[in-house]
Amino acid sequence: MSSLATTLSPEERNSFYLREDHHPENATLLGFWLYLMSDCLLFAVLFAAYGVLGGSYAAGPGPKDLFDLPLVAVNTSMLLLSSITYGFAMLEMARKRQTATLVWLGITGLFGIAFIALELYEFHHLIHEGAGPQRSAFLSAFFTLVGTHGLHVTFGIVWLVVLMAQVHRRGLTVPNMRRLACLSLFWHFLDVVWIGVFTFVYLMGVLR
Repeated sequence: MSSLATTLSPEERNSFYLREDHHPENATLLGFWLYLMSDCLLFAVLFAAYGVLGGSYAAGPGPKDLFDLPLVAVNTSMLLLSSITYGFAMLEMARKRQTATLVWLGITGLFGIAFIALELYEFHHLIHEGAGPQRSAFLSAFFTLVGTHGLHVTFGIVWLVVLMAQVHRRGLTVPNMRRLACLSLFWHFLDVVWIGVFTFVYLMGVLR
């Protein structure tokens, strides 16, 4: 290798090094889409498990006895509103308005925190009533599915706070905008999953 280097001119030696971006945007988005597809498989398995175990009450309470639809509807509105405000943040990001972007991201985070708070209240109430995950297969599947979604939302909130700090410190740079776009995909994905949870678990459970 050293003999080859000595026979080449400086221009020819430099031609062996890549000058383009080592972390292109398309590769990042493709990798994130692959991650979302794996998350789709995870939730598909959890939905399937709930579909199989959702009727196994073990002589205990069922959805009609436990679910508070008005509370769940309010919780659902929190997550839907957070997706709308995140959309406003992306519009402001496209206009390069850093302060407005941060404001909308902060509102999105507050809606996300409200969603998690209501979900934790629901879990605490169910466990206090003796309807914990160990009570029946139905409740085990319920807590696993809804809890996994809640953990994803919690992770999204942490990610959102980190990105807000980066945008505040470094501005709307290309890497930060790419990261915000990835979080946007993740956040809207969780919104879609929750619509499935609300319909399949709560509505169908009460109307069954």
